[in-house]
Amino acid sequence: MSTEARRRAVRSILSEQAVSSQADLARLLAEQGFQVTQATVSRDLWAVGAVKARTADGSLRYFWEPGSDPGDSRDALAMTLSNYVTSVRSSGNLVVIKTPPGAAHVVAAAIDDAGIGGILGTVAGDDTMLVVAGEETGGPAIAKLIEELGASG
Repeated sequence: MSTEARRRAVRSILSEQAVSSQADLARLLAEQGFQVTQATVSRDLWAVGAVKARTADGSLRYFWEPGSDPGDSRDALAMTLSNYVTSVRSSGNLVVIKTPPGAAHVVAAAIDDAGIGGILGTVAGDDTMLVVAGEETGGPAIAKLIEELGASG
């Protein structure tokens, strides 16, 4: 089965069910014939533009809304991250990304263009940039996502 078919299944599942973990999503995908690893689930969630947020009862779950697919900008982001990011560190709701001299603004622009849920904004210097994550998302989650995307690009 194709990547796009699997991602259609991810969109459908997230639209119809409360999914609180990547393991739950992997299990639901397996029930539909898609055998996936956690890394694949993570990339698929990213690719379809899903975000993890708190519900009214305080629990966390993944959300996807029709029309939120970021498409090519996420692919461009993965390529940019793999080419330019040398380190990613987080603290609280902040992520510090290091790049070669002169490349921080390129990475910041790619992150901004990707429209990642949970990111409030970016600030770029010469070889260092700062990503400000929303409190509900947190810096460690955004840092992990950036690292995973950079590894897959």
